[in-house]
Amino acid sequence: MIRLTLRQLEVFVSIAGQHGHVTRAAQAIGMTQAAASMAIADLEQQLDAKLFDRVGKQLILNETGRILLQRAQAVLDRAAEIQMLAAGNQSIFDIRLGASVTVGNHLLPPVLARFKHSFPNGQIRVMRYNTDQVLSQLSDFSIELGFVEGPVEDSRFRTFPWKKDTLTIFAAAGHPLAGKKLTAADLAAADWVMREPGSGTRKVFERSLASLGIVPRIALELEQPAAIRECVKAGMGLGCLSRLELQDAIAAGQIVPLKALHIDLGRNINIVLHNQKYVSEAIGTILKLCGIRTPTTGLAA
Repeated sequence: MIRLTLRQLEVFVSIAGQHGHVTRAAQAIGMTQAAASMAIADLEQQLDAKLFDRVGKQLILNETGRILLQRAQAVLDRAAEIQMLAAGNQSIFDIRLGASVTVGNHLLPPVLARFKHSFPNGQIRVMRYNTDQVLSQLSDFSIELGFVEGPVEDSRFRTFPWKKDTLTIFAAAGHPLAGKKLTAADLAAADWVMREPGSGTRKVFERSLASLGIVPRIALELEQPAAIRECVKAGMGLGCLSRLELQDAIAAGQIVPLKALHIDLGRNINIVLHNQKYVSEAIGTILKLCGIRTPTTGLAA
């Protein structure tokens, strides 16, 4: 008879979330490395299956492990929910969100404020990543929900369109192109100060220029919109960011928006959930606050 324990599953999920680093995983859940290693060995013995490939001291999740990970996380989520219900603490949540920079800075704060007003005992932790990093964190269940600016083309995830956004090309107030409608030749010849590869902003920008047959000349890559604004203000090139990131600087006259002919810079802000993620009451509450209709509990798919 198989006698799996929640602790074994917790160790397994923690190691998978730490990308095979047993020491860091053990520290995260308050165990010694030896105890964590023993828990994994016992779990594999009971299942009669290897869950990781051993590469030196690192454990790499194999195909069987990836299949189990989805179900193990769902079991742990349900167990936590049962524990809260038994303790009479239905309104105590502890959920982890991953948000790309613009969403985390400008769109999520009102949602978080409403959540805390309705559930003062609930805790939300928000980690800021670019779009590719959010999807990576979702894939190993390190976060419950993702908020991204870029397109999601992965069948493992369920995507909910949330808000509309528009990117804006901009320049320093004294730039030679200020006040001019940009042609395809202008876009191709410009030096660009841009977000890093993997960001939703970068993907939408490059796809839009690709529709005109243009590969932009990237002069500088930066992860933070504020740094991009400052470099563009200093005359290092043109930039392209969400209008949400530029409103104050445009109003202050520090930068100017530029219009470009025949280019579409509109995009969707999406909420992303793993298909195999158990939709707890906490996740359902966040989705409801965002105006998303989905079953309160159960699997996302």
